[in-house]
Amino acid sequence: MNTSTVTTTDALGAPVPVVSYSPVVLSVPGRPVDLQVRVSVPATGTGLPVILLSHGHGPSNNLSSLNGYAPLADFWAAHGFAVIQPTHLTSRTLSHLVADAPGAPDFWRSRAEDMTHILDRLDVLERTVPQLAGRIDPAKVALAGHSLGGFTAALLLGAGLDDPDTGQVVHLADPRIKAGVLLAAPGRGGEVLNGPMAEHWPIIGAVDFSTMTTPALVVAGDKDDSRHFTDMGPDWHADPYTLAPGPKTLLTLFDAEHGLGGIAGYDAAETTDENPARVAALARLAAAYLRTRLHPGDSAWQTECEALTTGPDAVGRVESK
Repeated sequence: MNTSTVTTTDALGAPVPVVSYSPVVLSVPGRPVDLQVRVSVPATGTGLPVILLSHGHGPSNNLSSLNGYAPLADFWAAHGFAVIQPTHLTSRTLSHLVADAPGAPDFWRSRAEDMTHILDRLDVLERTVPQLAGRIDPAKVALAGHSLGGFTAALLLGAGLDDPDTGQVVHLADPRIKAGVLLAAPGRGGEVLNGPMAEHWPIIGAVDFSTMTTPALVVAGDKDDSRHFTDMGPDWHADPYTLAPGPKTLLTLFDAEHGLGGIAGYDAAETTDENPARVAALARLAAAYLRTRLHPGDSAWQTECEALTTGPDAVGRVESK
């Protein structure tokens, strides 16, 4: 596939203008700073399903915050979703405020709890964002996360975690989340977690995917070789699919590295595999997957897969279990 076009279908409908409102400030008892959230929604429509979008870490300041991931948030909102993006405590924009706070530096529990707090207060978000009241469908909630955000998503979708402080297995799943998309998420721990960063982020290898029962699309780049964590190669990022029970779907993107073409921000300098067509295809496929999961019987996923993952211009391959 070339770098400037992407096959489109009518499965998702025509995009509509997007309204983006930020920050919505939620005060959370015990959190060292308020939880700030961006809400992006289509300018029209009701019964909007929700996508919670968990940012990764990364070298930039504002991409790891409510200001990142515009290539995904904009597309999803334009095609009928209410996209809600928190700034987690891991964000570089907060480093000077929370460096010594309990849970630093990974804030693994806080990141997951941010999403639960948001779901607890969807009514507040609806009242705060202009012209949003009554337009969200709280029964149709999905979750997407990139990199460290994929780690967060795994916990909320049912994966267990061995708490290094207590030795107890922690479960933070939220049953209100009906489907997920894990984008370049970390894989297993154990002997394969042998890279130089493993000792600094041991929590990465503490996840047990065997209880991650919520339906999910796992997206992995076939050139995403995270040697700083493992010598397992790109297959490590497929672990949330391989090691979790069904129903799961794996989308392996051809020639994609950890940025998956540049999903963290438009023209982000640290994107090592910039490819606007790949980003557009991924945004379409993820939206189609979530639409079909949240609206059983909707054919968007099948239609987009046929358009984008078959034939000589396929952006990747799909398998399911």
